[in-house]
Amino acid sequence: MASSALSLSVHHQPSQFFFPCPQCYTNWKTNSSSLFISDGDKRSVTCFSSKKKIGFMDQILDYIEGGPKLRKWYGAPELLPKDGSLSEEDMSPEEDEVRDAVLVTDGDNEIGQMIILALIIKRTRIKALVKDKRVAMEAFGTYVEPIAGDARDRSLLKKALSGVRAVICPNEGFISNIESWKGLQHVILLSQLSVYRGSSGVQAIVTANARKLAEQDESLVMASGIPYTIIRTGLLVNVPGGNQGFNFKEGCASQGKLRKEDAAFICVEALDTVPHKGLIFEVVNGEDKVMDWKVCFAALIEKSEL
Repeated sequence: MASSALSLSVHHQPSQFFFPCPQCYTNWKTNSSSLFISDGDKRSVTCFSSKKKIGFMDQILDYIEGGPKLRKWYGAPELLPKDGSLSEEDMSPEEDEVRDAVLVTDGDNEIGQMIILALIIKRTRIKALVKDKRVAMEAFGTYVEPIAGDARDRSLLKKALSGVRAVICPNEGFISNIESWKGLQHVILLSQLSVYRGSSGVQAIVTANARKLAEQDESLVMASGIPYTIIRTGLLVNVPGGNQGFNFKEGCASQGKLRKEDAAFICVEALDTVPHKGLIFEVVNGEDKVMDWKVCFAALIEKSEL
């Protein structure tokens, strides 16, 4: 990890990592980069900061690239042989049938990586589809089970879905072969379909293919028979999240914006509320503060069933 990255001083075995909480966010964004460590027994939170200002994505990269150091803190074994090659064991199909993992369908996507980090914080077993397995292993360490290859490959998808209870799709075009979804408990899809449909002129031409993929993804999810949550966002923007409220009104997504960090956070929070059949809602940044996401999702489900 670079010297300008997060400065840590751990006095007790940390039980959980946090991104900056909303109360401390303003100070974090303007004065420091911070990592919050909580003692699970005492529920206390300590903030460790460095004075140098760096952007959110720089902090994400510092965190990801700190994987080897994090593994040493937790006593995890080395992941790769010195020559960097993958063993036959690494390439063999998984046999674990316990469904306790969450699959992120695009671990190379910017929001996908934010989702992975948020899942790591929650101590979730994570699997991710990636382009380069070795790079992902070096980046995330033992926190993530990376699977490299074409998501349209049935054998690869079967391996990826082994032991998975829920799937989070942060980007369009990664959903295929829903016949392999048997046994899934929840599918969460982050969709910009409202933005694409609201585009006109040159922008509509530029986003035509993305719109087609988003429409296809939503249709496949709704036809799968698996409980689903489709989160239709406004235009996703690269601005640090955590310090704004939200707007869930119908029609808001075609005109509003949502910060990528907030989008990732909502995807992870959605895991805790599985609708009976399906939930589709729009969300952008706004004035409404969400104090309890379980209550928020329950209200959205109730509204959708009216």
